[in-house]
Amino acid sequence: MSRRSLTLLLTTASLWGASYVLIKYSLEWLSPGGVAFARTALASTLLVPLAVRRGALAPLWRRPGWVLLLAVSQLAGPSLLIAWAEQRISSALAGILVAAAPLFIVVLAVVLDPSERASGLRLVGVVVGFLGVATLLGLDTGGEDVLLGGGLVLLAAFGYAVSALLLKHRFADVQPIGALAGAMAVSAVLVLPAALAAPPTETPSASAAIATLLLGVGGSGLAFLLFYTLNAEVGPSRASVIAYLGPGFAVTYGAVLLDEPIGPWTIAGLVLILAGSYLASGGRAGRLVGRRAVRA
Repeated sequence: MSRRSLTLLLTTASLWGASYVLIKYSLEWLSPGGVAFARTALASTLLVPLAVRRGALAPLWRRPGWVLLLAVSQLAGPSLLIAWAEQRISSALAGILVAAAPLFIVVLAVVLDPSERASGLRLVGVVVGFLGVATLLGLDTGGEDVLLGGGLVLLAAFGYAVSALLLKHRFADVQPIGALAGAMAVSAVLVLPAALAAPPTETPSASAAIATLLLGVGGSGLAFLLFYTLNAEVGPSRASVIAYLGPGFAVTYGAVLLDEPIGPWTIAGLVLILAGSYLASGGRAGRLVGRRAVRA
């Protein structure tokens, strides 16, 4: 991997990993609906013009229902769920649990995609990964708030799994930037009512305002662009390493910036989930999206 590609890899992983800490700061002045709207609206201002310039939005008009489902499962739903969850759990725990998405892909594939069904080591990976989830929620923390918050993040990870299968089966002929930009814009519209229902009541601090801007433009817009660029340069297998670096960045940011504790069960749960996700995805996490990106 070249120095440029390595830089892209680390930058993208650091942006995605930072999203969970940035959500914490944004929640200081915005409701969960406000956070979800801010990040999707800001990301749309970056992605939609690029998609229009490339003529990548035209195919979306022929499949409005699928675009709506993609927006709900990949962006609007997870953005709301993770923001709600982080009112109850640490940013590090949220970042770790999101890594369970490949496990849900294998579970969904039993019904929806025979080519992704688990057997052998992949089935072992599913078991190991969910053992890691149980370790985090049952041993590392306690209380109803943590269980509820963790459940919301796992539901968001389930949404990411659904969107991965949608991208593979319903958007194979669409440029990734087009599918992403279209879904992002629709998501901003979908979460707007939640933002209006609980508007901010005070002026944000400088750190909260900057965090919200970085969350939208960096964590939700630029990170995706860099990921697709990396896929095109090094292929999906190497780019998939991001899936394993992101949670590590999330844990580090949480410990350094928010003084979140990192206990032995946190490390054990992180290792189990990442190892399980790697095995469950056949050693190619994120390949469903990656294949499309490298073709484009």
